[in-house]
Amino acid sequence: MAIKITDECINCGACEPECPNNAIYEGGVEWRMSDGTSLSGSQTLSDGRIIDADDAQAPVSNDIYYIVSDKCTECVGFHDEPQCAAVCPVDCCVDDENFRESEDVLTNKKERMHP
Repeated sequence: MAIKITDECINCGACEPECPNNAIYEGGVEWRMSDGTSLSGSQTLSDGRIIDADDAQAPVSNDIYYIVSDKCTECVGFHDEPQCAAVCPVDCCVDDENFRESEDVLTNKKERMHP
C-alpha cells in the first residue's frame, strides 16, 4: 500500500526531503512522474490514465503536503520503513487504505522508477 498524509498535517515539510521517490509535494504544487525518477515517455497510472512523465499534473491537495500514490513505494528498496512516517512530528503519514500494493509490486515500482 502507499502512504497518505492526513488533514492533521501542520505543513512543516519534514517529510518531503526524506522521500527517495520524490513522491511528496507541498500543497498546491503540481507534480510529475519524472520528478526524481528515471521515468520518461508515456506512463500508465493506477487509475488507468496514460500521461507523459514530464507533464505537470494537478496537485492532489492545495492545503497540505500530499503523496502521489503512483510514485510511493513505502521506501521499499531504500529503507526498512517509510521515512515520511518516521520523521513526521504529528504522525499524519499513515497507510492509505484505498491504495494497497504487495511488497513485490512496490519493489517492481521502485525498480521501474530507479533502474
